Amino acid sequence: MNISQIKITPDAYEPFRLAQGHRVGDLLFISGQTAIGKDGKLTGIGDFDAQAQMAFENLDKVLKAGGSSLKNVVKVTIMLRDMKNFEKIVGLRGKYFTPPYPADTIFEVSSLFSPDALIEIEAIAVADAAADWEK
Repeated sequence: MNISQIKITPDAYEPFRLAQGHRVGDLLFISGQTAIGKDGKLTGIGDFDAQAQMAFENLDKVLKAGGSSLKNVVKVTIMLRDMKNFEKIVGLRGKYFTPPYPADTIFEVSSLFSPDALIEIEAIAVADAAADWEK
């Protein structure tokens, strides 16, 4: 089985010895994506909506780099600093994912990589080449 690391440029995770993700055959395993901007710094401090948008955009970028997309996500795990944002996540699932929606686990954590980080999203997806199985 072919295993390959998914790489993006710039890669804010590289200094921490983390991979953005790995493609294993036709499956992609994506590391938790947060609101890290192109400059490698957390964006949207104190603004959940801005951080959530950036986290989903980063997830999409890594998925595309691995040969997939948001439409091929089959499992997502979303970590929130505050469950009061749960209803916003329901809306974002409708914005970024399409039916059939991915399996999902959402939970609240006391902290993420930074005390200012409000959301982190990790995913498992199917590569585009393998997505034709439904047709």
